[in-house]
Amino acid sequence: MIKWLFKYGAVIFIFNSILLSIESTYYIGNQIFLALMGIFLFVLFINPKQIKAVLFHKAFLFLLIINIINLLYFFLFHSISDYEAIKYLMARGVQFSIISFSIYYNYEYYKNKFFVHLVYLLFGIVIFGLIINPSLFSSRYSGIIWNPNMFSSLVVIGFSIHLLKYKKRTNFDYFILVTFFILALSTGSRGSLVGIIMVFFVNYGFTLRNMLYGFLALVFSLVVLSLNLETSINRFSEQSMFNDRVIQFEYAYLSVKEKLITGYGLDKYSYIDKSLVPKYLKSKIIGAHNGYLAIFTQYGIIFGSVILFLIFRKSFLSYTYFKNRGSFERVYLFIILYTLLASIYESLMTGINEFHTILFWFSLAILSYSKFKEEYEV
Repeated sequence: MIKWLFKYGAVIFIFNSILLSIESTYYIGNQIFLALMGIFLFVLFINPKQIKAVLFHKAFLFLLIINIINLLYFFLFHSISDYEAIKYLMARGVQFSIISFSIYYNYEYYKNKFFVHLVYLLFGIVIFGLIINPSLFSSRYSGIIWNPNMFSSLVVIGFSIHLLKYKKRTNFDYFILVTFFILALSTGSRGSLVGIIMVFFVNYGFTLRNMLYGFLALVFSLVVLSLNLETSINRFSEQSMFNDRVIQFEYAYLSVKEKLITGYGLDKYSYIDKSLVPKYLKSKIIGAHNGYLAIFTQYGIIFGSVILFLIFRKSFLSYTYFKNRGSFERVYLFIILYTLLASIYESLMTGINEFHTILFWFSLAILSYSKFKEEYEV
């Protein structure tokens, strides 16, 4: 049982984040999350030798450093009675532990089979969503997922994985790609266009084929724009990329300035200080909608800069080492690059149970471990 948990803990964690994105399964997803956290924490306590072998492994050292930074921040700026901060501290620590142990004990699975299972799970969810909610273009589509932007992230990642992973495709593979593509547009998320354009460049580069795809995409966009729909293309043409984000960026920035050194605390991720927001705007200002501002709001400028330095450093090392690779490395590398770009307009990298965010940290960790294996193992 313990060995199985070490091997597949990250699969449970990632798949469970999808349950947490569906209103009808949120409760059971939350119970699974709490059970996984508790059981894994107990298993860590009774296996101290495993902690030394895995959590102190050179490949996962950056995750350990972030956990130490979180602990130091807690002791400096929180009290022992800050229950929510303690929950974040423990959840982040256990999350990173689950990721590290799963990669260490089940590397071949995450290298060869994980993406197949993830894509089919995502495809099953979108098909089930179409059965329950077939009204694709009547409004911003989200299937059975609670939020169109969240649904957009799921289908764009599913599309990207399936496009990047395979060179030879069956008719069913093309059907999956087309389904993901149409659903991505139907969400009305401008981030969908960013992700799809980005994955085409990653997959094909500036080639004649890519230019042809670009031309076809332009023609398709013009056709869609002529229709009175609420797709990603229509929203992109009617508004700038950051039209509804700028005002949220503004108050996120003001929040950072308000507590520039200390930040607002570990539990205040994707946070905006509502006391700084005029009454008439309070309903419109939801969160930072920017992962970088969110980190500064949470940690303050000093601790936040260290966190971002670790993220950018590990991302840069992964990119320079794997940029010309094929197969599974470029899929994980795309997830990293896409997250760094998407964090400009979404509050990624900071949360615990967000699907895209978990995949980002997992991708950083597995490429770090893969790099270590190539450099130090025969």
